[in-house]
Amino acid sequence: MTDFDELDLPAAMRDRRQKLESLQREGVEPYAAHFHRTHTTAEALALAENGHEGGAGPVTVAGRLVVRRGHGGLAYGVLQDGAGRVQVVAQRDVLGDRAHDLFLRLDPGDVIGGTGRVARTRRGEPSVWLDSFRLLSKSLRPLPDKWHGLRDVETRYRQRYVDLIANPEVRDLFVARAHVVSAIRRLLESRGFLEVETPVLQDVPGGGHATPFVTHHNALHRDLFLRIALELHLKRLVVGGLERVYEIGRVFRNEGLSPKYNPEFTMLECYQAYADYEDMMELTEGIVVAGAEAAGRPLDTSYQGRSIDLRPPFRRARMADLVLEATGRELAGHELYEAYEEHVEPGLWDPTFVLDYPVEVSPLARRSPDDPRFVERFELVAVGREHANAFTELTDPVDQRRRFEQQVAERAAGDEEAHPFDADYLRALEYGLPPTGGLGVGIDRLVMLLTDQPSIRDVILFPQMREEG
Repeated sequence: MTDFDELDLPAAMRDRRQKLESLQREGVEPYAAHFHRTHTTAEALALAENGHEGGAGPVTVAGRLVVRRGHGGLAYGVLQDGAGRVQVVAQRDVLGDRAHDLFLRLDPGDVIGGTGRVARTRRGEPSVWLDSFRLLSKSLRPLPDKWHGLRDVETRYRQRYVDLIANPEVRDLFVARAHVVSAIRRLLESRGFLEVETPVLQDVPGGGHATPFVTHHNALHRDLFLRIALELHLKRLVVGGLERVYEIGRVFRNEGLSPKYNPEFTMLECYQAYADYEDMMELTEGIVVAGAEAAGRPLDTSYQGRSIDLRPPFRRARMADLVLEATGRELAGHELYEAYEEHVEPGLWDPTFVLDYPVEVSPLARRSPDDPRFVERFELVAVGREHANAFTELTDPVDQRRRFEQQVAERAAGDEEAHPFDADYLRALEYGLPPTGGLGVGIDRLVMLLTDQPSIRDVILFPQMREEG
């Protein structure tokens, strides 16, 4: 019996662990401390494509062996790194018997490094012809067979590391996500916004209608909350004179799992002094355009097989008008909002700014001067779901206090997601918040739209999952 308790292992894993023990007995170190490469697989391929094969001198590449075939004096492998894949060729008369035999004992999944010249095979495939190679990390668990045909998305989400190894398009997706976030940062910084960081642990979980996660601080002997939004701390900074601020960070909401919801997700929130929700609409359009360009997505495109037009300006429509059109009823307050969510939002496909929400569901937004039952708020809705939410911010501390008190009453009546009373935020408003426009964008949902993904879990590297078993 070995330390691995082999009787409990599948045959393929027993075989690999036996190989590991054999290599160690032979003096082969199966887990290298370091290895320095000179070229990525893409750079090695570029030498061949640019006519420098052979004459460019040896290259040193490293990565995961995803395919190994051949036997006898000539064997082939496919090496994958973060830049792509390249074929490697192992010849017994070049490597020598011991090294060549070791190559033949490699398994798909092993990480190796090798040095050799770049040249094409008889079939014209550019390859690295190995002069030497080294095992860098022995893989003890085989990659799933026919991973591309696997339909068990739960397994792919749980074992994202395997998904990334086996599916280059998944790696490309998360590279695209990173490019989208970088493009948003560049756009905001070009407009004078300052990136800041605000607390994740909060005394009052404000800035949204959601149930928070609760944790306990042992040294302070009190419960704290994981933030559900970034809003209230960012507006405190505007009070303090940081006139354009933004944060891209994780927020946490204790709610269910679905293709649209994950309990932790990434939000962009930005606040601009001396602006209103009209300015935030223009900024939102700029963010969508910049994100699409970064993701390599045309603006006249499709989502899940249906065409969609992301070209600004986006349609604008008042919530009350949309509900009247859909139901034939003139509504206000919670009734209006509920009718909108049921009858209107799911059918909005092309990007639409839905304007002027009921004051009852918008405790932090400024009332409309035309009708105080509504506030200057919009959501950007596309493909039937919200992607952004913005206000002309409420700056009147007296009105804000009344709104908080109303929310407290609703919470006492059973609405667990009603906004809590935040006395310190009121104190900040009493020092004077200048006219301000604020915007929140769900990064995950935006990336879903721009990369044509059906579920939020497709664009989160490690989504929350139900317990296995």
